[in-house]
Amino acid sequence: MIYVVIAFLWVAICLYLILGGADFGAGIVELFSEKTYKKRTQKIMYNSIGPIWEANHMWLIIAIVILFVGFPKVYADVSNYLHIPLVIMLLGIIARGTSFTFRNYDAINDKWHNLYDVIFTYSSVVTPLFLGIIAGSIVSGSIDDNALSFQDAYIFSWLSWFNFSVGIFTVVICAFLASVYSIQSVKNEEDKVILRKRAKIYTALIFVAGALVFAVSLWKNIPLFSWITSEIYGYIAIAIASISIVLLLTALNKAKDSLLKVYAGIIVMMILFAASYSHFPNLVLFKDGSTLSLLKDYGAMSTINMLAWALLLGSIFILPFLFYLIYSFNKKQKI
Repeated sequence: MIYVVIAFLWVAICLYLILGGADFGAGIVELFSEKTYKKRTQKIMYNSIGPIWEANHMWLIIAIVILFVGFPKVYADVSNYLHIPLVIMLLGIIARGTSFTFRNYDAINDKWHNLYDVIFTYSSVVTPLFLGIIAGSIVSGSIDDNALSFQDAYIFSWLSWFNFSVGIFTVVICAFLASVYSIQSVKNEEDKVILRKRAKIYTALIFVAGALVFAVSLWKNIPLFSWITSEIYGYIAIAIASISIVLLLTALNKAKDSLLKVYAGIIVMMILFAASYSHFPNLVLFKDGSTLSLLKDYGAMSTINMLAWALLLGSIFILPFLFYLIYSFNKKQKI
């Protein structure tokens, strides 16, 4: 049953990156949109994230609950050493959600809407930035479990160039997802042309941000390349991602939008798989070379069994309604 729990954990993280990432990306795309097109972008992004707005953080909650219940040692160490970026990320989620609600449902359209826009767009950057920093910190060996000072334990555990490069890469991934997902939410061909061009730009930026991560990993002697290419699975993931990028760009050039979301989702899934599979079953890598393993550092087996059954039964009741929710929102009128 431990593999069932691990599978749900990976799926929850993956879906949060894809669905929640597209949600965060809506604010990023809006922030960097041209002034003359910003208001239109706001409406398009509001329409495009509707299907996932109500459910995206469910995946984060599931991942946190799985760690808290099934892997208490992992949960405790990560939330202890990385409590500063975690708090910043959570504050970003709160600021983003409240500002989005106020600016769309405030009955009075006044100067406060400008503040809501600023909070929404900038928190949309800060949140995935620190999500990426947390992910980089977990796998880069920057957490020192033998630290003797506050700075070594709680600042330099996440404050590094590599972790920030992963954060920047995460921001770009989110913007890429939002730019691709938004294309099918409009019916105006002029809008589609602009959005397709934007999607191509963010696709190119994935390569730039990815190159930055690799460059910093070489600079800091982090064996990222060997992690990805240590086994055949890494090459397969890279091949699938590369083919999906080619198909995505071809579809954008030929204005065939029906499978764009599928291609984008596969690209992100393969990137996550390539970056994480070589560590399995280790989830947290410490500075001294020790690790926290998903197959060793879990709770009581009776707890794992109950958690696995809860996840399996819960998915039977919850997932069909979630898919219906997404389907219902996707059937709404395009703008």
